[in-house]
Amino acid sequence: DSGTFLGLGTVTGSVAIHIAFSLQRLYYVKEAHGIVVTDVAFVPESRPGRELLGGHEAALLSVAVDSRCKLHLLPTRRSLPVWLLLLLCAGLIVATILLLQLTFPGFL
Repeated sequence: DSGTFLGLGTVTGSVAIHIAFSLQRLYYVKEAHGIVVTDVAFVPESRPGRELLGGHEAALLSVAVDSRCKLHLLPTRRSLPVWLLLLLCAGLIVATILLLQLTFPGFL
């Protein structure tokens, strides 16, 4: 619905979810269905859709030739806060300077 993700169903029954702009694969189930996947659709981002998603980032419904419908949930991706990333970089710089000072005593 939002254009963020791309859903894919294959002739072998596999189902995948990719990021739309980079085609990076986020989710893959080999042979989720026993036969050709005929249709995939994301759960809409409406109120009932959000209730179905729960804490997940996206949900994809897949249908195969055998008339089975499966729900695939994409877990929410975790990311580091900017302040933590800056703290880690500062720690790395301090550790590098201390290591250089120990290796070359007259460095500073």
